[in-house]
Amino acid sequence: MPGTTAVPDIELVVEDIGGGGGGPTAPSGGSGDGDDGNKRRRPGGPPSPNRYYTGIALGIVSILMFFMALASAFLVRRGTSGDWIPVHLPAVLWLNTLALIASSFTLERARRSLSRLNLSGFRKLWTITTALGALFLIGQLVAWRQLVAQGVFMASNPASSFFYIFTAAHGLHLLGGVGALLYVLVRKFDKASIALPTAAEIASYYWHFMDGLWIFLLALLYLGK
Repeated sequence: MPGTTAVPDIELVVEDIGGGGGGPTAPSGGSGDGDDGNKRRRPGGPPSPNRYYTGIALGIVSILMFFMALASAFLVRRGTSGDWIPVHLPAVLWLNTLALIASSFTLERARRSLSRLNLSGFRKLWTITTALGALFLIGQLVAWRQLVAQGVFMASNPASSFFYIFTAAHGLHLLGGVGALLYVLVRKFDKASIALPTAAEIASYYWHFMDGLWIFLLALLYLGK
């Protein structure tokens, strides 16, 4: 009829979600998100070893920056000082250096024994490494006593001040390394959050770094006198 607007019928189609018209529904506990969830670390599970590697890397970088700042101050003070009296390095320092280098060697031998599942050999070599580290620290104290016997103190002159600062700072950081070696040696790793090979590897990174740092400091003290 003219003037009349035809209103089309609107058909409402109600889709039954559970019927055959819908897409496939992922079964609960199947291969959908369930597998990805199983791959994720559950709360309270063992932490990733990467956190330990990151931590030791940050620690090494911070220690390196600290000693580089000291070395820069040493070189500047050495070049501008009129009261610089070189310190005669005690001979025991060279024996201490040999002990520290030997400790790095025995540490790597210990890790090799561990990789071969030779736990008795690992513990024996790791104990020797720890003993060599302690021997180095004792030797540093002997060097201090020799300097004191010669009348060389920290406040004697700028050169002696830097000697005591370098050796004391390195000794304190190496003492932390000895503590790490003892931790690996006596810790029961059956229920620990870190595996024994990982702990040994991280401790070795720090120990080798302290070894190389001491060689650098000794060369600086020897050449800077």
